[in-house]
Amino acid sequence: MAKLLVLYKTPSDAAAFDKYYAETHIAIAKKIPGLRHFEVSRGPVATPAGPSGVHLVATLTFDDASAIQAAFGSPEGQAAAADVGKFATGGVDMFIYETANV
Repeated sequence: MAKLLVLYKTPSDAAAFDKYYAETHIAIAKKIPGLRHFEVSRGPVATPAGPSGVHLVATLTFDDASAIQAAFGSPEGQAAAADVGKFATGGVDMFIYETANV
């Protein structure tokens, strides 16, 4: 399996971010082809030392890294990527990686 880890940094208006993400972005992202699982953090995102600058973590699971690349080359994937700019006012970091059970 492979994951796309999305770290949304603290937005200028957290309530507006949360509303848009829940009511609009999730539905757009769920249309991405090849998406196997989609989960988001709930509540504050902290570090072992305390608060972080991250507002929300989204983890999207695909069969492999090439499936992620293909997914974001599709019209649905491009729509999801373009939508991020509409609400992620604090910025966003995205990471793609393969996983292994240990």
